[in-house]
Amino acid sequence: MSHYLYRLGRFSFRHRWAVLCVWLIVLVGVGAAGLGMGGKLTDNFAIPGTESQRALDLLQHKLPQLAGAETQVVFATQGDITLTEPRVTDAIAKSVANLKAIPQVSFAAGPADTHVVSPDAHVGLGAVQYTVEASSVSDATLNAVEAAFTPARSVGVQVEYSGEVYPGSAIVVPETPEIIGIAAAFIILLITFGAVVAAGLPILTACIGVGMGALGVLAAAALTDMPSASLSLALMLGLSCGIDYALFILTRYRTELLRNPSERDGSAASAHDRATALEESAAMAVGTAGSAVVFAGLTVILALCGLAIVGIPFLTAMGLAAAATVAISLLIALTLLPALLGFAGVSVAKVISAPVRPGHAKEGAHIAAHAAHLTAGTRWGRFVVRYRVPLLVAGTATLIVIGLPTLSMHFGLPNGATQPPSSTARKAFDITAEHLGPGFNGPLLAVADLSNAKDPAAAVSLTAALKAEPGVLVAVPVVDQNGTAIIQLIPTTGPNDSATADLVKRIRADRANIEGSTGAHILVGGITASNIDTSAKLAAALPIFLLAVIGPAFVLLSIAFRTGMVPITSIIGFLLSVFAALGVQVAVFQWGWAAGILGITPGETSGFIPIIALAIIFGLSSDYEVFVVSRIKEQLAKTGDPQDAIRNGVGVSVRVVTAAGLIMFGVFISFIFGGDPTIKAIGLTLAAGVIFDALVVRLTLIPAVMSLLGRGMWSHFRFFVKYLPDLDIEGTALEAAREARLGTTTATDVPGVTA
Repeated sequence: MSHYLYRLGRFSFRHRWAVLCVWLIVLVGVGAAGLGMGGKLTDNFAIPGTESQRALDLLQHKLPQLAGAETQVVFATQGDITLTEPRVTDAIAKSVANLKAIPQVSFAAGPADTHVVSPDAHVGLGAVQYTVEASSVSDATLNAVEAAFTPARSVGVQVEYSGEVYPGSAIVVPETPEIIGIAAAFIILLITFGAVVAAGLPILTACIGVGMGALGVLAAAALTDMPSASLSLALMLGLSCGIDYALFILTRYRTELLRNPSERDGSAASAHDRATALEESAAMAVGTAGSAVVFAGLTVILALCGLAIVGIPFLTAMGLAAAATVAISLLIALTLLPALLGFAGVSVAKVISAPVRPGHAKEGAHIAAHAAHLTAGTRWGRFVVRYRVPLLVAGTATLIVIGLPTLSMHFGLPNGATQPPSSTARKAFDITAEHLGPGFNGPLLAVADLSNAKDPAAAVSLTAALKAEPGVLVAVPVVDQNGTAIIQLIPTTGPNDSATADLVKRIRADRANIEGSTGAHILVGGITASNIDTSAKLAAALPIFLLAVIGPAFVLLSIAFRTGMVPITSIIGFLLSVFAALGVQVAVFQWGWAAGILGITPGETSGFIPIIALAIIFGLSSDYEVFVVSRIKEQLAKTGDPQDAIRNGVGVSVRVVTAAGLIMFGVFISFIFGGDPTIKAIGLTLAAGVIFDALVVRLTLIPAVMSLLGRGMWSHFRFFVKYLPDLDIEGTALEAAREARLGTTTATDVPGVTA
């Protein structure tokens, strides 16, 4: 594989204009599709096959006018003003009349229609029913809904909204996280390379990949439901992976360039020789580091595509969107990056070793290229080998302790309680819970099919039976027509309370008794029941997903390194990293540690966060595993000494893996500054997971284990040699061919430099 990638790198360098034009054409095409097709992101968490979805299907068949999205409206007054005053009731009635004239609105109701008013007459509930699902409600409709309540507001009534869709619910992806992430990445790259151009190239290529991925998500949203989190996830991974992949290749490019004889001994070189050296360095970088990047990228893509196995549409959409963005970033790193190096020409060679501090970066670059055993990274490698047992025990124990809060994880899905205090959904949630009770924020809908009902008063009988269920505060028949009845149930507990989930399970388990001899059949649905079903499905899918992703990844890593111990230790390390990352998430987002500082409202863990964290952290941990272990294996091929290979392999990996981990951390943690609580939780979880994995697992625990096992780390079954191809991801064959072609050997000492 390294030979093919070598040729690809050389082709891209030579034919840089063609490569650049192709990518620009693709970018323009994707941009036109994304901006021109009018795609709209949604937050539809429905799962086919669940009872709540069957209830919705029944409504769509029997009462399509009631199967669309809904906005719950909260009317609130303060002081001496109450909802029962004539001028207030008249103003609300005018607002409701305005609503009924709006396109896409099926019907509207105020407190006088719902009869839901607090005992002090200060808070009442209304509703707006739409003829279409949430993703199809237009911005014009929502703006008209907002304007319709002007009469109510003019008499001092506070109007707030919640539900599936409402004015102000449009998904807005803030630009601040991306800007912060890019700024942090640039600073880290500037420190790593000591040069502005070298630091800017990974940022440039990553931004192109992210732009294409984001526009592709918007284009796909016009064709199918795309959850709002899919765009943020694509931005996170596209930016972080794009920078990291370019960083890996660019670091190797610098090393190859500085190992060139004319660069090494300072001899003068002709323009042709310098151009040849640049082309050779780019080709070697893509052939060596590019091989590791390909396997790392494939592992990330595999993990993200594995989300489709769970069978949950919104997770599948998120995974495929992120996987496509990572694939674009991978292709850009392998083709566009060497092409841009070709455009930069000799100036990159000069700038790439130019120092931030005079003499420092250039000297460090030459040391890394010619005398890896003198670097600080190699000193860390020697430290790990020497103290492998205490480091292994301490590192493992630390990750386990940090991960202990994971055992207290409580699943739920986003609702008004987790929104920022300034949002209308949060205000509506708080007002409703305080004046009416928590259950009014999470009503259930019992949809009864009366087609075969024997009792003419079946709806009344069902309502009475449901009202008698423990945990039901109110049961009210809302609609009874076309052979279908809708009964609204108000629980005594909130939407994410475990008692509410127990109530749903209890009603479903007691279905036969509730139906009695009426001949009717009931299904429990609604937003709250749908969220409960989704959380249960996600929890059940976790072990299936884990096995489905780890299995193929084990095979992929076995093929890459031709040994079983590398994937085994990699997977164990990943489990430690994700356990610790989820522990941080629970401590902050459930327990509320540092929640005030981070602007977080504690609540339940969104059911899809663990699965997303498993997929992404597993993929990214494999990135670092492939890069570190491939360099160790490369050193082993040169020296034949496992311990020395670990010291030197870690030595040449520490700088780039640390930079990559910090870049990933910076990109992910920047999403804490966004507004969406789910994106905040995902960002923090991934930031914690990637920094634990890069610094603790890949640069400490894995080398310590390899040092303990020695040559046993590379033992394998005989059929590995017979049946598994040797893909040479560490580029040993390319190195040998290069040295033979140039008639050089890697320098092992740099005059005037001491350890």
